[in-house]
Amino acid sequence: MDAKQGPSPRRALKAARERFGWGQEEAAEAVRVSVSTWSRWERGVQDVRPAHRARLAEVFNAGPEEVARWVGAQASGEPTADPAPASPGATVADAVSLWRADADLTRRADLADLAVDASAWPEWLLHWTLDPGPGPLARAGRRVRVGPSDIARIEEATRAFAAMDRRYGGGMVRPAVVDFLHAKVTPLLAGTYDDAVGASLMSAAATMTGLAGWEAYDLRHDGLAQRLYGHALGLAKAAGDAMTAAWVLTVMAQQAIDLAQPVWAIRLARAAREAGRAAGAPPRVRAALALREARATAVRAALCDTPDRHAVRRVERLLGEVDRTFAGAAPGDPEPHWISNLGHAEIAAEAGCAWRLIGEHVRAADCARTALAGFGAAYPRSAQFNVVHHAQALHGQGALDEALSVARPAVPMANGLSSHRSLSLLRSFTRSLTPHRGHPLVREWRDYLAAELAPAA
Repeated sequence: MDAKQGPSPRRALKAARERFGWGQEEAAEAVRVSVSTWSRWERGVQDVRPAHRARLAEVFNAGPEEVARWVGAQASGEPTADPAPASPGATVADAVSLWRADADLTRRADLADLAVDASAWPEWLLHWTLDPGPGPLARAGRRVRVGPSDIARIEEATRAFAAMDRRYGGGMVRPAVVDFLHAKVTPLLAGTYDDAVGASLMSAAATMTGLAGWEAYDLRHDGLAQRLYGHALGLAKAAGDAMTAAWVLTVMAQQAIDLAQPVWAIRLARAAREAGRAAGAPPRVRAALALREARATAVRAALCDTPDRHAVRRVERLLGEVDRTFAGAAPGDPEPHWISNLGHAEIAAEAGCAWRLIGEHVRAADCARTALAGFGAAYPRSAQFNVVHHAQALHGQGALDEALSVARPAVPMANGLSSHRSLSLLRSFTRSLTPHRGHPLVREWRDYLAAELAPAA
């Protein structure tokens, strides 16, 4: 009797990785999957989903047919993001279902490995912009009667979780956020409340759900983050809360920026600005929303095969608008809590990314230095990002030795965080050094990174 045939290793996929001089960890980071997933792909024991095949083609500059040969192109049963809900009741039910699954430790790993579904962005955008406004929210539940103090506790918890996230990264606090949504917010949504309390409850739930999405994004669980963002936008829609929707749309735009999806990043950023206008957003909020569109537009300019002067000029105009609008902020402006930490340092950090993307490396380096001076020890994740951004800008100026010297402190900084974005940024910087891989300083940098960077930074 013949022995049962085992899985066949994907030698072509391994060869593609090795042509780039990458280990499995670097390749996984570039494609935005876990190292264990990449290992299973190479061993031939796990299917490669269509969305991941598209990302492989992009990262390795290969055609879809070539990637299909590498991976065998098996059918994957790719799960798609949930469609936009049709009613407030459906909105709540869908969100509660995802919170319950995310709180289940036996399902959390599967959710973390979800792929991004590009078709979800237009679905959620259309839901926000074109579907009818919120219907009646009053509910006569069989459990608790919900009042303003319950909503205040959700808002207070969200602020506390957000402060921990800024200091330690998404991995430290995300389990607590998910458990709070499942154990504390779900029973309130099933309780008794009138329309006004219901709208406030939906808004509070939307903000915390968006924070859970942000933390999944910080861990590079991009498919899960996208779904959480979508549910947060649905809850904001149910509440009729354009201000919260503006925040959700702008963090969705940031994810699209990082996924190199400039068309959707720009559309989401513009939808965020429109929601801000509808909400009567104060100057700091308007500045933050314009800043996100500037960075999205800069990504489009950077990814063009030929110089796009129109996009570059728009980035310059948007950054000028940001400075003018931010200067108009005044103490006492009625601001949402999520904008409270936007100061000169954050403006400089984001503007620097946009300047670097359009080739203005000197201005980008100046912005990174300004950001670092402003962040200090209070915002270690933001500081770590800007150390790397400074190094990227110096590398763009051709100052390789200075760039590597500046980047060095970012490694122990990343080890002190629970943020996979900090790890991704270091790896992205290292990949940009590939044309100089034979240089002694670059070889020394790679050795330092391999020896000192914690695997689960």
